[in-house]
Amino acid sequence: MTRLSNETLPHLPAAVAKPDYDRAKVTIGIVHLGIGAFHRAHQAVFTDDVLARDLSWGICGVSLRSAETRDALAPQDGLYTLKVQDGSGETLRIIGSAFETLVAPEDPQAVLARMADPATRIVSLTVTEKGYCHNPATGMLDDNHPDIVHDLQNPDKPRSAIGFIVEALARRQAAGVAAFTLLSCDNLPSNGHVLKQVVARFAALRDPGLAAFVSDVASPSTMIDRIVPATAEADRAAIGTALGVEDAWPVVTEPFRQWIVEDNFPLGRPAWEEAGVVFVPEVSAFETMKLRLLNGSHSTLAYLGFLAGAETVAEAMALPGMQALIEGLMGEEVSPTLPPLAGFDLESYRRALIARFKNPALRHRTWQIAMDGSQKLPQRLLGTIRDRIRGGSSYDRLVLGVAAWMFYARGLNEAGKAIDVRDPLAGRMAALTQGLNDPEEIVTAFLSLTEVFADDLRRDAGFRTALVGALSRLLANGCASELAAWQGSRG
Repeated sequence: MTRLSNETLPHLPAAVAKPDYDRAKVTIGIVHLGIGAFHRAHQAVFTDDVLARDLSWGICGVSLRSAETRDALAPQDGLYTLKVQDGSGETLRIIGSAFETLVAPEDPQAVLARMADPATRIVSLTVTEKGYCHNPATGMLDDNHPDIVHDLQNPDKPRSAIGFIVEALARRQAAGVAAFTLLSCDNLPSNGHVLKQVVARFAALRDPGLAAFVSDVASPSTMIDRIVPATAEADRAAIGTALGVEDAWPVVTEPFRQWIVEDNFPLGRPAWEEAGVVFVPEVSAFETMKLRLLNGSHSTLAYLGFLAGAETVAEAMALPGMQALIEGLMGEEVSPTLPPLAGFDLESYRRALIARFKNPALRHRTWQIAMDGSQKLPQRLLGTIRDRIRGGSSYDRLVLGVAAWMFYARGLNEAGKAIDVRDPLAGRMAALTQGLNDPEEIVTAFLSLTEVFADDLRRDAGFRTALVGALSRLLANGCASELAAWQGSRG
């Protein structure tokens, strides 16, 4: 089948939305590290919405590991399909804002040259929590991380996003070019602050003179929200049929999208506000709300749902007791810990989350959400538990989510069969828990992971007792049985 491309774009069906600007006149102003499905369904779409207003904000996407995305998009001139769907139907739209895709391991110099180019005014990231090479419990750079050690020794051939950023900034400093704005789009609390902190530490380890230049880099925090499941072969086939041409890597998502950003861009930015981006002086309250309500709930239902045999989020939500558990978690345990959100309807937001989780058109796999749990739990669940402990309040549902992660992260399901655990600490977790069956011993093993559990939680007797109790029930009765016990409760 003929591929989607600039040449075939005019011949697509009229019902398919297409870019409303002349792609031949676009220049690159944004370098995005980690051009995965989420970026292509979120930030790239907001940029596509407003590119006609200023053609200097095209995107260069950088794959830090694999050539897969480049190999799919390059023959298509960077074009790809955005499929938006829910229970009422679907729409197709061609996104054209990605004009170049580079593969860092193949040609790090090309990536660095693009980042150091004066035309590049924003460097954004979706590299997941582990891409920051930091300790999730403290937010500090892990100086002993293998990629950090390598990048300090080989600054012109970096592996990590942090290494690329600092080397590009060093080249800009040497050339007398102003620093670009750093824009984290990952699910981390105070993500802009965390990014700036690890970049500044890396720069200080390299060169005090460079550290002074880096100290002035703008790094606004953001809150991003859109559910983007992995693209399935069935999606590719259906989209190809609808378009009449092949799209090697479309993305599938839900109608809902949200992006809240601190407005601090010294070298300018696209007019994203015209596409619905909300610019605020301080994003932390919204960020905390999303991390704890959406992401905390997502992780909880993913671990419990996967272990109970649910392949997708919608299937997990249909398990007896799951909706009641998640509603109670959000309403009774999470919401009281949130900072004030003036003018924001929290109850409506919680209802919208439940509806999004139940969307049958999105086959968002529980296994996909379960990845990298050791990096995610401190932000998604443990911070909320810490606040509940300080307030002398219960956290039964939250601790159940942590216990389900421990069950899952051992690498064995309820039948004792191996789970493909994708996590930076997967090997250590498997070694720590090998041969352990006693819930108290398993909890003790996991609490030894200082990257996940800070000293206050590791030493809290009540937290340990609650974890042992929750894990004991899951191991003895199974996740489906434990979920069923919550049937009828509501938050």
